[in-house]
Amino acid sequence: MRILSLGKTGLGLLVVTAIGFSPPGHVVAQQSKSTTPTAAPPQDTSSTETEEDRDTQQAVRSKFGKSVSELETEYSGKIAEAPEAIRMLIDISHGSQMLPGEGWFGPGVSRYSYKWLLEQHQGQEGQPLSGEEFRGLPHWLNRIDRNHDGLISADDLDWSDRSPWVQRAVIVNRFFRRMDADADSQVSEEEWNVFFRRVAQAQDAISRDDLVDALLAGTGGPGGFSSGDEPSKNVLLRGLVAGEIGSLQEGPKVGEDAPDFTLKTHEGDQTIQLAELLGKKPIVLTFGNFTCGPFRSQYPAVEAVYRRFSHEATFVSIYVREAHPSDGWKMESNSRLGVEVAQPKTYGERASVASQCHGWLKCSMPLLVDEIDDRVGNAYSGMPARLYVIDPRGKVVYKSGRGPFGFKPGEMEQSLVMCLLEQHLAQNPPAAPPATNPSPSKD
Repeated sequence: MRILSLGKTGLGLLVVTAIGFSPPGHVVAQQSKSTTPTAAPPQDTSSTETEEDRDTQQAVRSKFGKSVSELETEYSGKIAEAPEAIRMLIDISHGSQMLPGEGWFGPGVSRYSYKWLLEQHQGQEGQPLSGEEFRGLPHWLNRIDRNHDGLISADDLDWSDRSPWVQRAVIVNRFFRRMDADADSQVSEEEWNVFFRRVAQAQDAISRDDLVDALLAGTGGPGGFSSGDEPSKNVLLRGLVAGEIGSLQEGPKVGEDAPDFTLKTHEGDQTIQLAELLGKKPIVLTFGNFTCGPFRSQYPAVEAVYRRFSHEATFVSIYVREAHPSDGWKMESNSRLGVEVAQPKTYGERASVASQCHGWLKCSMPLLVDEIDDRVGNAYSGMPARLYVIDPRGKVVYKSGRGPFGFKPGEMEQSLVMCLLEQHLAQNPPAAPPATNPSPSKD
């Protein structure tokens, strides 16, 4: 039986929704225009409030110390200065369904950039870097040269939603996920044929309109959610307060020390401390959870990076709080796949779900389980899913945007390669040009 796997082609590195944002400085992707509204005058909504509304507002006040309207007043005219969690809170309160560019969704940030790459090779700005000029190993070049044309250009490192490559990959990924009936991130010949027969409806061919209808069926609203997945405002606010849709903390910045931690593997037979991993190799940290559909679909791409670079870097996954538990923002698309888990209340329960996730995803790298107080997930702002690259000295050199939109294994892989390249160049400086003997002077 033949298998089609986007993890092998690089096309499976993106979530279905368009991703990427505009950078302040040398960020990897470009940030979309902010959708955060300016604070509106408070309105009397007491007559339309339900008991659920009042309970949710009380939970918000207990967590943030103030009501949403009070926070809007405090940050009026300076919302960009507000903590990420408050920006997300205000956007949700104004009807956001957590789309790209809203609230706390922003770009990944890296120590490295195309400008940095050119500087290492004495390249000229505006000119692509050829494979012959690249001073790293051939398999490194293959991962930076995203379109595999033998040249490295700024486009190869552009993960914004304005990138033509990203836009096309988003379309391909939607097509792929529609065919991947069992959500194992592979499309078998049988799944391919079943999809064709369903769309063709006994015809010999599929028209363009047939394909569009098949790809967009069951989606609706501005977020394009599948049937049964679209959240209410109260569900989102409660998920924010609970730390399920994302950590209220922001995690370390690029250039800062990676917070140390000590956690057990999901089987409980091994304990790993980050500090003991530091030394000769870069470290890749992957945060995720079972009920986050984009994490499940993207994880095979992380595994592919692991297979390519396991001898050159250390990889560790960390299991964190559920994003879509059955007692929170429940996803019917999860239920249809048999993924239905209540939020674990003990470490043992979380470890049990982590083991289930480990088997589902066929993880090869160590899977550590965060403590039930979410100490590591919060320290790294790892919920619901996030990627980091840490250099051998323990400094953060790459921090992805918040999942799901910022979880980009391909972007992480490029930063990992440039971290390896930085080490390689430090150990193998270019040879000095041969000395020339001065011409003898004439008296």
